[in-house]
Amino acid sequence: MKERQSYNIPFVGLKLGFHDFAFEIGDTFFDEVDYSIIQRGKVNAQLKLEKKETMLIADFSISGEVFTTCDRCNDPLEVPVKGQFKVIFSFGTQSSDDENLHVLHPDAYELELFDIIYELITVSLPSRKIHKSGECNEEMIQLISKYSAVAEESEEDEDWDDEDWDDDEDWDDEDDEWDDDEDPEDDGPIDPRWKDLEKLK
Repeated sequence: MKERQSYNIPFVGLKLGFHDFAFEIGDTFFDEVDYSIIQRGKVNAQLKLEKKETMLIADFSISGEVFTTCDRCNDPLEVPVKGQFKVIFSFGTQSSDDENLHVLHPDAYELELFDIIYELITVSLPSRKIHKSGECNEEMIQLISKYSAVAEESEEDEDWDDEDWDDDEDWDDEDDEWDDDEDPEDDGPIDPRWKDLEKLK
């Protein structure tokens, strides 16, 4: 809780205009996040906050390195993060669907920036996080490929549909046998050759 509170900025006492803040983010920051996709890192977050009569405008600058997992081999991977973001804080009682607009209750007196900074760091990650060529854990890749192939075979077996077989209309599904109630000879006139064969019996 103390770690999170260190990223709160009381804005009530601030004068109108611009104010600068800096945050040095280390491993303890990411330890506060449950199921974080980032294990550890060192990031510098610069904030230029403009206070206006009816809103606050925050310009963030993020730069540093973090450790996440490789999308290919699942081993730890160091990734640089860098970006600039604008976040607007307005006052009201209704929520906003705009991810860059945060609505503060009229009685609010401070900005809680911990979750916002974490989100800005995560969106700074590349869309595909992989080691450089030859740096992946080859043993892990082989295991993943092996179990992926097994999973695909299992899915193919489950997708097999007995309905793909053409059911004969004379097949009795209930008894799993041919329906004796239907006589093939009732389908039309008997071939005269069959009559001659009957005489030989």
